[in-house]
Formats: sequence, C-alpha cells, structure tokens
Amino acid sequence: MSRVLALFDVDGTLTEPRKKSDDVMRAFMKDLRSKVTVGIVGGSDLTKISEQLGDGVEREYEYVFSENGLVAHERGALLAKQSLREFLGEDKLKKFINFVLRYVADLDIPIKRGTFVEFRSGMLNVSPVGRNCSQEERDEFERFDKEAGVRTKMVETLKKEFADYGLTYSIGGQISFDVFPNGWDKTYCLQFVEKDFDVIHFFGDKTYPGGNDHEIFESPKTIGHTVTSPEDTRKQVTEHILDKL
Repeated sequence: MSRVLALFDVDGTLTEPRKKSDDVMRAFMKDLRSKVTVGIVGGSDLTKISEQLGDGVEREYEYVFSENGLVAHERGALLAKQSLREFLGEDKLKKFINFVLRYVADLDIPIKRGTFVEFRSGMLNVSPVGRNCSQEERDEFERFDKEAGVRTKMVETLKKEFADYGLTYSIGGQISFDVFPNGWDKTYCLQFVEKDFDVIHFFGDKTYPGGNDHEIFESPKTIGHTVTSPEDTRKQVTEHILDKL
C-alpha cells in the first residue's frame, strides 16, 4: 500500500483568506487525518496559521511547515528553522527594508495603514497597504490591486534594484508578497518528507507563476492540484485521494 502525504496551503485552500477554518472543514480534515498523513505548508508564521486553523495546530497535524517550511514542525516538535538575517547579513537587510519603506511612502494608493514590512524568521512579508488594515480594507485593496498591479510593479522594481541579493518574490494572499532567498519557497519543506512517502499531493490556490504555491505545485516530487475555495478543496481531496483508498 502506498504511503500517501497530503499537503495543504492555508489561505484560499483550507480557509477563506485570513479567515478561520469552519466546522465543516475541521471535521473533513479530522476524517482525512484518520486515513492518510496530512501536513500544512503556509507562507505565514506559526502564530497566524494557528489563528486560522486553531491553537496547537502544530500538534494536531503530523507536519506543519510555516514560512514555507523554513520553520518546520513534526508532531509538535521543532525540526528546523532558517534565518533570513544570517543569510543576508544586517547591512543588506537594512538597505532592503529602507528601500521598501521609501517606495511605500511615495506610493499613491487609496489607503495606507501600518506594518508595511513584517520580519519573520526566514522571510520578509511586504504589504503596500499595511498589514494593520481591516478585512474590509483588505478586500478593497485586493480589488484595486487586480486593476492597478501595485504588488506586481513593486516586485519588478525590487528585482531590478536588488538583482545581486539572490531573492525570490512571491505574491500571496490579498495584500502582500513574501521575499526570501532563492530556493526557500514551499518546495523547501519537501526535504523533510520526500523519503518517507511514495505519493505527495499538494493542494493550493495560487499555483500560477509568481504565486506562492507555484514552485511546489510544479515540483516533480508532488502531484499538484489547483483549488478555488475550501469547498473545492474538499471536492478535489475526495476525488483524488479518498475515493482511491
């Protein structure tokens, strides 16, 4: 019998963006965990993933890979942790953050709030509108960004300005994009599981080029599935995993 691992993105896959998992999804995932091994791989830090999937998520699931797997937990125990500060060094990191803040200061967008750069263990999260905005303001910015391409233009500018830094830029969620060293995308988590499973399914919504699910979706080590909502996730998991057990 094949050893199967099902890996899931969070936003837009298990929950609506930045919303909490509902009772239907929690029951579905509990049932799935009784049949196959299940892991979470999100771009957010563990605190934010816990806010959406519940406190103790790193103990509830076999694997929880926060920050793309740069902070890795197995059955609640910390497996590994990477450091962006050690990779870049303080001087380069400061230069990059200063440039981002100046860029945001000159940006003409409908609203701005606070926390434009969030420093995480293995990455930076950059939000032109600011992470302190309300859900209504998130929705408003997302609609504006689809028309104006604010994040896409900002990423292109950063790629040119810091071409020698060896960084990847990944647009995800509604209001921000992640910045991390090349190779530190969601495929980073596969090193912890690829030897223990015959089949690794990945379910995510932002699987297009530039989306934060793209690299792991395209990886030859996974079977990638593009989903459009939590409801679609349940449908595809049933079709591709549960109905074949």
